Amino acid sequence: MTTTRTLSTRALNRAVLARQLLLARADLPVVDAVERVLGLNAQSPNPPYLALWSRLAGFVGKELTAALEDRTVVRSVLMRATQHVVSVADFALIRSAVAPLFRRVQRNTFGSRTRALDLDALVAEARELLAGGAVLTRPELGRALAASRPGADASALGWTVQYLLPVVHPAPSGTWNSYGATPFELASWTGVRAEASAESLGVLVRRYLAAFGPATVGDARSWSGIAGLKEIFEQLRPSLRTFRDEAGRELFDVPDAPLQDEDEPAPVRLLPDFDAPLLAYADRTRMMTDDIRRQVCVGDGVAATVLVDGTVAATWTLATAKGTATLTVRPLRKLTKADRQAIEPEALALLAFAQPDSTHEVRIEP
Repeated sequence: MTTTRTLSTRALNRAVLARQLLLARADLPVVDAVERVLGLNAQSPNPPYLALWSRLAGFVGKELTAALEDRTVVRSVLMRATQHVVSVADFALIRSAVAPLFRRVQRNTFGSRTRALDLDALVAEARELLAGGAVLTRPELGRALAASRPGADASALGWTVQYLLPVVHPAPSGTWNSYGATPFELASWTGVRAEASAESLGVLVRRYLAAFGPATVGDARSWSGIAGLKEIFEQLRPSLRTFRDEAGRELFDVPDAPLQDEDEPAPVRLLPDFDAPLLAYADRTRMMTDDIRRQVCVGDGVAATVLVDGTVAATWTLATAKGTATLTVRPLRKLTKADRQAIEPEALALLAFAQPDSTHEVRIEP
């Protein structure tokens, strides 16, 4: 299946937009959509709702809330050790694969504060505390574990358990506007395994390519945080298509994924902060220029963005005061009059979804 065909940056852009349901809103059930895009970033409660609103026709927020409540989707720490909403099957697949990453994160972040502790015993005690469907918040669990470990840092213990023991964060955590301490529940009911097999890593690579490809090995590593993927790609090579990007890098793709015409029109879309297409690659130029990336990805943050002709053209923020919800667009490149006219109705529609009881105003800065 190897080819020497070179795909332009614009062609790669149209491919990810189509696979991420951003060329046209899809008519899909929530769980199917979450699986199609391979998870929604959920660092805070509302971005998954906004991400689905931008991707699904007629999306109603209570549909995602119901899926979180009936546990057909779950919220937990996953790719890159950040919070995501995924289907139960994808949680089991991904959580096993990122287990080595989590051990490394725990060691690098909390190793000095837990060095004197038996971490296996800590995890075993946490499992007992959470047995039988018990739910404890991270601070509650940390304090309970610290009670039998004089001088231990309760906060470090709670975070350590999150990284070393598969847990999910049950509703109402992760539902619209639900903030507060993160609750823990054992994830054993999901079928998650302690470690991933080479076969399951191969499944995950193919799922990544179906959702974000064509992509390089480095792209998959940046999306997931998983080391050692080069060997998995090589094992899969006979069953994958390969291309080159404009810089000459080798790209992999699943054989049955369509590639859109690079001239296909792309509608304006407002993406929430940390939306996946902005984070799914080592080289993010298919979504934004390097100069714009430096303005969007600041420190550990990734701003909410406006896509115009498929790439990042602006950031947006939403603020409510005295009954008026105002969505402010801050351009990062020149916007034409037609661009501004296309942004306004999409922004007003988002306001109607996110703030239905407020009056609405859209401001597009110079």
